[in-house]
Amino acid sequence: MSSRLRCVLDTNTMISAFLFEEGTPGRALKLALETGDVLLSLKLAEELAEVLYRKKFDRYVRRKLREEFLAGIIRETTLIKVNAIIRECRDPGDDKFLELAVSGKASHIITGDQDLLALHPFHGISILTPREFLDLNFQKP
Repeated sequence: MSSRLRCVLDTNTMISAFLFEEGTPGRALKLALETGDVLLSLKLAEELAEVLYRKKFDRYVRRKLREEFLAGIIRETTLIKVNAIIRECRDPGDDKFLELAVSGKASHIITGDQDLLALHPFHGISILTPREFLDLNFQKP
């Protein structure tokens, strides 16, 4: 089995990583990309695009920068075909992250969402906040 990490970041963590690149979520995304694979599904990519292109962000970040971030995420992540159907999260909208993690054989889900964090560990997958993930002190390959 590979020692490379396989991480799923939820939509809010990805958005926070974009908005606050030097903050905890941004550093967690960077570490996940440097030490392993960040997993992405079509459903997650679509949700990320929908959120990034909301009008409320127009006053804070130019659309071009949001487009570049999304393109970079798509380029730098591993696209996973989701084949698991999971209905275990108390927020059904979060099941897609569990499905992606199980389908992609993830080692970690990185989130600030209490509905997901309450499931730690899930099928052997660690569910951690960005801060907890950073505190694990992974060595870069």
